[in-house]
Amino acid sequence: MSIPHLTVVNHPLVQHKLTLMRDKGSPTAVFRQLLREISQLLAYEVTRDLPMTTKRIDTPLTEMDAPTLDGKKLALISILRAGNGLLDGVLELIPSARVGFVGLYRDEETLQPVEYYFKVPEALEDRLVIAVDPMLATGNSSAAAIDRLKQAGATNIRFLCLLASPEGIARMKEAHPDVPIVTAAVDERLTEQGYIMPGLGDAGDRMFGTK
Repeated sequence: MSIPHLTVVNHPLVQHKLTLMRDKGSPTAVFRQLLREISQLLAYEVTRDLPMTTKRIDTPLTEMDAPTLDGKKLALISILRAGNGLLDGVLELIPSARVGFVGLYRDEETLQPVEYYFKVPEALEDRLVIAVDPMLATGNSSAAAIDRLKQAGATNIRFLCLLASPEGIARMKEAHPDVPIVTAAVDERLTEQGYIMPGLGDAGDRMFGTK
């Protein structure tokens, strides 16, 4: 089964937790815990069609050919810094995954991404690569991160985010039409400052308590 370019996970638990996260009254600890929980629910969707094989095992009653994941362990790539909030939750679900990091910050005047760190697992060309970042806003940083992953050899990439804007989705589709996006919601628009409206504010600041 192939994943379409955009998948919105409208499961009731996802939407309920997202509402709690949007509330500006939710404290940092609660926001962080909700992000971890919702990332696990989103991870079920983004990994829905992982390749499978079977292996022979002994149950307490008999032998059987049991389903198991096939191929190299997938790679989770956190787009720093806010991506670490999604990364932690997905890793709890898939603890054997390899992990990489792309460090980008957005120039507040140009809204363009500036790279400051890049470290990813080897053999990306043989792995499913899932890039994670809570907010797909302008899409510039996300597209730049995917550019770097492709330069490093990745060919099978998916993008997992908590919120997306129509502008960010369009930018990603233009730059990387081969990269499916999985998100919990598509909000109305971007502000002039490049923030998602109604959104939930700056995910990194709310997660780390830095503002």
